[in-house]
Amino acid sequence: MRHVQSFVVIIGFSLLCHWAAGAEAATPRRPNIVLILADDLGYGDLSGYGARDMRTPHIDSLADRGMRFDYFYANSTVCSPSRAALLSGRYPELVGVPGVIRTHVDDNWGYLSPGAILLPAVLKQAGYHTALVGKWHLGLESPNTPNEKGFDLFHGFLGDMMESYTTHRRDGFNFMRLNGETIDPPGHATDIFTGWAIDYIHERAPSAREGKQPFFLYLAYNAPHVPIQPPQEWLDRVKQREPGIDEKRAKIVALIEHLDDGVGKVVAALKESGLEDNTLVIFTSDNGGELLAGARNGDLRGGKGSMYEGGLRVPMCAVWPGHIAPRSQNHHAALHMDLMPTACEAAGAALPPNLDGVSLIPTLTDPSQATSLDTRPIFFLRREGGLAYNGLTIHAVRQGDWKLIHNLPFKGMELYNLKTDPLEAEDRAIKEKKIRDRLAYLIQCQVQRGGAVPWQRPGMALPATTPAQK
Repeated sequence: MRHVQSFVVIIGFSLLCHWAAGAEAATPRRPNIVLILADDLGYGDLSGYGARDMRTPHIDSLADRGMRFDYFYANSTVCSPSRAALLSGRYPELVGVPGVIRTHVDDNWGYLSPGAILLPAVLKQAGYHTALVGKWHLGLESPNTPNEKGFDLFHGFLGDMMESYTTHRRDGFNFMRLNGETIDPPGHATDIFTGWAIDYIHERAPSAREGKQPFFLYLAYNAPHVPIQPPQEWLDRVKQREPGIDEKRAKIVALIEHLDDGVGKVVAALKESGLEDNTLVIFTSDNGGELLAGARNGDLRGGKGSMYEGGLRVPMCAVWPGHIAPRSQNHHAALHMDLMPTACEAAGAALPPNLDGVSLIPTLTDPSQATSLDTRPIFFLRREGGLAYNGLTIHAVRQGDWKLIHNLPFKGMELYNLKTDPLEAEDRAIKEKKIRDRLAYLIQCQVQRGGAVPWQRPGMALPATTPAQK
């Protein structure tokens, strides 16, 4: 009888283990999420997006292994607003960042709203470990530092740009940080950020592999933002391969190829750590390429700073094995603020209220599926100083095939049909007054929404002198 009881216990335990294994298989582990952001990378400045004088095999391979978007937009033509939208899932002016956050009071056009809920805080609440490696550019002081906004680890640069890729200073100040500690690492910034990202992946790999704690890594490079300073060996390589190439173009090609090499090393670290199959990797850029620096945005009109397609459309690709089909393409219009709810849905995290972005998971897993992405109006805004802007804003709205642009505050609006005129060559604002007026009204309503949100630091005093008096 005792043997029979033992046999029953053994069989029961075996069935329980089998059921538990089946339940675990039916509930896949939550993915790690790696979001890689380039700085001022133009739509046409990857070999996979048509650049003939450039070799970017590692970023191209992301598109080969996953999905490439052809109509992915930055939320703004410049840096801080796009980053605010990407992390908040909201239009940037609705979280207090209509323009670039800068060091000097008289040239600052944004202040991240204290109540803004950012992606790392949401994922952290859902059990993720969160890290930012690289460029922050959403605030220099409390309460708007990365650790206070949800990142368990911040290893990077607080400010807007480095005046040197090797000394890492801005206006003489050192904004390199390890959490709250000022650090002064040697080396080229791209190599530094790549190395820190790899270290983080290896550090978190055991917990992620065992299903104890997935991670979210936001890797924000400052390349290929000016100054265009590639390592000499990368510049020499480009010049040797591309005889007759212009010096300015050669430098930015080399800087982007060096960036591509870093991305390849980070992706290789995921594979080496056994995490590749359970990681969602997204790569994109914060805005279009800067034409004066030698960037190219394919055949698109304009570049960084403008509301034309070259200033707003950016490369984007996503890889998630078993969920996103290899070598798939997506022709739906999407933008930075959609990445926040996308990451939340992938992670099974609860969405904060009042998001403007929508999850891309349905179209990532089935791009042929009917979607509202192409019918919703999407807005773009930038506030800036100087004589051309005088502290005012420029705007654009796209709905369906139509795009209305107000590219300079003191000039009129322009209307383009992106289906028949993708290069924005024929302004139809006069011929299509009804469409122009309808879209202009949408911009007006969006401006009213943004006008309710403060965008300056509390208690910030105006400069005592004007630029002309200095």
